[in-house]
Amino acid sequence: MKFILGALLAFTCFFAAACDSSDDDFKLETRPLAVRDAAPKLHATSDQRFRDAKPSPVTATTPDGWLELPASQFRLLNYRFGESGLGEVWVSLSSGSLLENVNRWLGQFELDPLTAEQLAKLPTMTVAEHNASWVEASGNYASGMGQEPKPGYSLAGVVVPLPEQILTVKMVGPSAEVEKAMPALRNYLSTVRVIP
Repeated sequence: MKFILGALLAFTCFFAAACDSSDDDFKLETRPLAVRDAAPKLHATSDQRFRDAKPSPVTATTPDGWLELPASQFRLLNYRFGESGLGEVWVSLSSGSLLENVNRWLGQFELDPLTAEQLAKLPTMTVAEHNASWVEASGNYASGMGQEPKPGYSLAGVVVPLPEQILTVKMVGPSAEVEKAMPALRNYLSTVRVIP
């Protein structure tokens, strides 16, 4: 017991001596701002903090009722919609062919892939001054990434071949909410622009 009390007393004396410092031990150093110093951005996303974020090469007008979310590595424009808050819309640029991208979407609903002849029969529209294929699907949505399939979901969107990439605008969510948001999606597509 005497040993423990002695050790505690020694520790207390050491700690008190370490804390007893004068103002002369503390110095504040500053430097003038340099040309390369940028003003801090408050409320920045992780993407903005940890990588050299560039402006999105795609712009569009956010529809009323859609919640605009921060962009991510794969979602240049990113939104939520619907009463449940589960509906998602996002805009991406990817690689691959028109057929590969359409079939990837259909595969997420466990639907058979299309042939080139079937692809040519899909409805088309103009998006960002390019010909776009309109895609719809319903059923169990398996987005991948280890998530369980979501029953009663639908997809609507376009796959747009650009000169060097594929532009996609994809809406996914509970079927009734996707159906209700379809007019907003079509109006949204008319505002999509690709910045050269």
